[in-house]
Amino acid sequence: MKRVRSAPRPGWQRTVEAQGLVYGSPGRDASGNPRPYWDESVHYEFELDEILALEADVELLHVMCLRAVEQVIRTERYRDFGLPEWSWEPIGRSWARGDPAVYGRFDLRYDARGPAKLLEYNADTPTSLLEAAVLQWHWLTEVFPADDQWNSLHEKLVARWAELREVLPGPELHFTWSSADGSGEDAVTCAYLQETAAEAGFDTVALAIEEIGYDTELARFVDLAEAPISAIFKLYPWEWVLDDEFGKRVVAGLPQTMWVEPLWKTLLSNKAILAVLWEMYPGHPNLLPAYLDDPHELTEYIRKPKLGREGANMTIVGAGLETATGGVYGAEGYVYQLLAPLPEFDGMRPCLGAWLVDGSAAGLGIRETAGPITDDGAAFVPHRIPDSN
Repeated sequence: MKRVRSAPRPGWQRTVEAQGLVYGSPGRDASGNPRPYWDESVHYEFELDEILALEADVELLHVMCLRAVEQVIRTERYRDFGLPEWSWEPIGRSWARGDPAVYGRFDLRYDARGPAKLLEYNADTPTSLLEAAVLQWHWLTEVFPADDQWNSLHEKLVARWAELREVLPGPELHFTWSSADGSGEDAVTCAYLQETAAEAGFDTVALAIEEIGYDTELARFVDLAEAPISAIFKLYPWEWVLDDEFGKRVVAGLPQTMWVEPLWKTLLSNKAILAVLWEMYPGHPNLLPAYLDDPHELTEYIRKPKLGREGANMTIVGAGLETATGGVYGAEGYVYQLLAPLPEFDGMRPCLGAWLVDGSAAGLGIRETAGPITDDGAAFVPHRIPDSN
């Protein structure tokens, strides 16, 4: 694994915009100079053996996570996850039914000197999907056509949707996001996923979550044409859904209206799962020590809100990296995880986003920052596997 500089393509800005990248906050490089969100002036090279090891790591981590969810549900340990009590039993029923899932993204610490370390699992509403699946693939084919990339995301998403045609009720699938997201990232990510579902044969309908209606006579959710919604993919966090009366109707309507990602992923996407994993697999080489609501023996750690997003409300203690970020999270409680600073390459710290589709390793996206926390100012950079011939 190494960080390499290369010349950006002429007119790259127009190229990535045409491919859908109309969002992304500019960041800073190691010298404090502005840099674009998509930065193809640098990329990471990996040996094939490194990629194969990462694939094995993420698939094993996913299996461990599913076992952790089963353990939480079997022992009714929902309180540790900061979720409303009325949702606990429906979460268990969702798991027992096997409500289907599509995709997720592990955030990993990796420096090629040892096993990847799990930082967190974005299992409910992971973004940076378009960049990982489409943009960096086109970059590779144009700039390094003889090389390879860890990237089968598009094909595996289409294949997963094709499988779900036999599982979800009916041939129509709705896609929803919140219009409150001013960046446009959620809408574009939803549009891309909608494209993969359409390629798999679904009739797809897109509408913002604020536009979903409820027919009180039918006790069913309906779209703008007042047609009943039988299955819907949401790029909207479950903890937000469960925060009001809308969520109670969503849960009461399961599985008549099937929501993807499924309700049981409220546990998998919650950082409390990190502590459960450490309890179940203490000392595992792919895990970092993590505890609920107290650092225990840790003297250097990062405190993360159980439901936090984009690096908000995090506190780092130790290793000369003491810092804290603001935000609106934390009332639900915190997880304390051993501080394992991201490795430095040319003064930048890459966080590896390893994608899974239906539990199968499917690709890699890399975001990097100059600071110790990968936040919404991180830049996305592509990667490649050089041709060994």
